[in-house]
Amino acid sequence: MMAAIASLTALGFALGGLLGLAARYLKVEGNPLETEIEAMLPGSQCGQCGYPGCASAAAAVAAGSAPLTLCPAGGRALAEALAAKLGMSVDLSGVEEQAPLVAFVHEGLCIGCTKCLKRCPTDAFVGGAHMIHAVLADACIGCKKCYEVCPTECIEMREVRPTLQTWYWSKPVLAAWG
Repeated sequence: MMAAIASLTALGFALGGLLGLAARYLKVEGNPLETEIEAMLPGSQCGQCGYPGCASAAAAVAAGSAPLTLCPAGGRALAEALAAKLGMSVDLSGVEEQAPLVAFVHEGLCIGCTKCLKRCPTDAFVGGAHMIHAVLADACIGCKKCYEVCPTECIEMREVRPTLQTWYWSKPVLAAWG
């Protein structure tokens, strides 16, 4: 009995050591530019850019196969930051700056079909089948995927109202002195 325990313990340590060595010497090094670009992206994995997640979008931007304006959630600020990072110029005429949105469910119209639950990339909806749903505003990223699939049009996209946690000073307008 003790021999079996000792042999399994020794085998576990040996295989663990081999896995540790393999992880160190056989690791695949990624593109550090992709990692930096992914850190700049919102990280919401919403798919509004046409890529399944921010990692694949960052890889496409680093490879030059995607435009710098691909992230609607990041807006102009992200496109400018990406352009500065990559040393490129960017045309921001097609990028519209939009206020952050959050989904709101009108309970009187909700039939509990769960289509919104299935489409939400951040699991911001609370509820179940044949129940009224609600939205966790802190988890909602405003991607409008739930809004598009709602058969009763009970979901409304509302602008995020400033609170003490979300309020910020607006940039001052500089007047041209002539």
